[in-house]
Amino acid sequence: MEKTVNQKAWFLVLPVLILVAFSAVIPLMTVVNYSVQDTFGNNQFFWAGLEWFDEMLHSERMWDALGRQLLFSGIILAIEIPLGVFVALNMPKSGFWSSLCLVLMSLPLLIPWNVVGTIWQIFGRVDIGLLGHTLDALGIDYNYTQDTLAAWVTIVVMDVWHWTSLVALLAFAGLKSIPDAFYQAAKIDQASRWKVFRYIELPKMMGVLMIAILLRFMDSFMIYTEPFVVTGGGPGNATTLLSIDLVKMALGQFDLGPAAAFSIMYFLVILLISWVFYTVMTTIDRREG
Repeated sequence: MEKTVNQKAWFLVLPVLILVAFSAVIPLMTVVNYSVQDTFGNNQFFWAGLEWFDEMLHSERMWDALGRQLLFSGIILAIEIPLGVFVALNMPKSGFWSSLCLVLMSLPLLIPWNVVGTIWQIFGRVDIGLLGHTLDALGIDYNYTQDTLAAWVTIVVMDVWHWTSLVALLAFAGLKSIPDAFYQAAKIDQASRWKVFRYIELPKMMGVLMIAILLRFMDSFMIYTEPFVVTGGGPGNATTLLSIDLVKMALGQFDLGPAAAFSIMYFLVILLISWVFYTVMTTIDRREG
């Protein structure tokens, strides 16, 4: 007897598909259209083929921005992942203080990105900012608008302050999933604190840590608002990351063709690296299973 399949369930998914089409697919197709055409205004377009992609591949400006972006994401991951794990390991596991820590750790995640940038822009000013004024009083030359190192330190510390909580919360969730029997067995075997972390806690946290790495990489690689509000990409082009450079090209210079090709290549790089992370995550899950 042939089994009857009810296709009415697709009507429940249809609104989501329509929403995704309007919010993602259609804008993406528009960008693809701009990337293979040229325009002189008045809504008149001329076929350009792959000219803009070739120009971007040979653009020193784009490669410099990509290098700064990779450096920023690498620094962020190298700091936030170990720091988040350290915080999670030292948080109370239960009771009132555990709940209080979870609430406090969640507060930075609730602050909008533009507000975070504004907070650190004011915080780092020498004339009215607590950080800038304190460093100046100590005789430390700190000016994130003129000094490249100060600008980089500012945006890195700002991102660490904003997003380390996410890593800590994910790592804490991984720690909470470990049965007490594991710790009891380690206590009976008189395992050291390092061995408990190395052979019990770290393997159990590996899944959530890969998620944390994936989320933090994608977000740091696409970051725009916070560094733009604080430094505007300066001093010079010192903090002009890929997203800032793309906006300058598209809106500042109104080079729609190169900017469209740039954005597609930007998207493909993020997609490729995210796929690598996802492959690693699924491989780890299979091994644990």
